[in-house]
Amino acid sequence: MPSSLPARIKRARLARRAHGFTMIEVLVALAIIAVALAAALRASAMLATDEAGLHRRLLAGWSAENVLAQLYLARQWPDIGARTFDCSQGNQPLSCTERVAATPNPVFRRVEVSVTVPGEDGVLAQLVTVVANETNRAL
Repeated sequence: MPSSLPARIKRARLARRAHGFTMIEVLVALAIIAVALAAALRASAMLATDEAGLHRRLLAGWSAENVLAQLYLARQWPDIGARTFDCSQGNQPLSCTERVAATPNPVFRRVEVSVTVPGEDGVLAQLVTVVANETNRAL
């Protein structure tokens, strides 16, 4: 019977250890979870910032496309030069600059539309096209 006593003591010690985690193990696990949550929070904040910038560029692209569509629909020969005008979309104030330049072929003109936010540096959208002189063409 004395030989079974140490086996009982060993089993009792193992049973006590298997009941839970130590305080150090719990603190390490909490620290790991906190770091992971902080990284996820930062990533979601960056996504929100990027989404706002993407939305502004989308609206600017629409404004530039609208200017070129109006130019095509007017079927007028654009004058060479530059003009700046308001081309806001939704609640986003935008400013469009249309630059018309001559090309080596006198039947065409190069039209460039740049969209910016008033008071800020940088171009949000820029489109370039070539317009044919349809006013002199016989139908």
